[in-house]
Amino acid sequence: MTSTTPAASSDHPAAGAQLSNTTARMIVEGIGIFFLVFTIGASVRGGSSLAPLAIGGVLMAMIYAGGHVSGAHYNPAVTLAVLIRRRIELPDAVRYWTAQFVGGLAAAVAVRAFVPAAQGAAPLSFTGQTVAAAFLVELLFTFALCYVVLNVATSKSHPDNNFYGLAIGFTVLAGAVSVGGISGGVFNPAVALAGVAMGTFAGATLWVHITAQITAAIAAGIAFRLLNPNDK
Repeated sequence: MTSTTPAASSDHPAAGAQLSNTTARMIVEGIGIFFLVFTIGASVRGGSSLAPLAIGGVLMAMIYAGGHVSGAHYNPAVTLAVLIRRRIELPDAVRYWTAQFVGGLAAAVAVRAFVPAAQGAAPLSFTGQTVAAAFLVELLFTFALCYVVLNVATSKSHPDNNFYGLAIGFTVLAGAVSVGGISGGVFNPAVALAGVAMGTFAGATLWVHITAQITAAIAAGIAFRLLNPNDK
């Protein structure tokens, strides 16, 4: 069999006009988190009772759309877990985190500009015992999310599966329905920061989400490596 290289034409842009692989992955991460945060903001800020379904649904869709390019993390905690699991290098992880936070904040700006807050809506905050409860449920479900991602999207046992988007999306849906009334059902540092920016969460208790989520991501990465010692 022989191969040929087509001549440059209007149908085949020059190589210099193409995005680098790194840039493409960052853009995909930014797009995915943008639509995730925008859906969260529009449904929660608008007072929709179907917010968890919308959030889980858009996450599934964005995972299937971008998974083949970037791995579809859309979550700094997931990226941290993947880093500990050794499926991403630190420089790339930093690029992912940058894209995720920028995309999330851009969505927060869009939500504040275009989505009016429901009557009586107020930023979610925690006091007293609710701080411990919020920390615990964010820790548990962020761990569950990262653990599921590592097992269905990075494991050698599932090299080419078509169910990973469903598994990840349903984990978020289950968490949002189960503990959304306790912590807001965030499980994502970029969503937590964007939530403060769009008035959904109180800035004074942002640390509850962030510390729980980072701790959970580290624990999930370590757990995967301990339970899958031959999957490197």
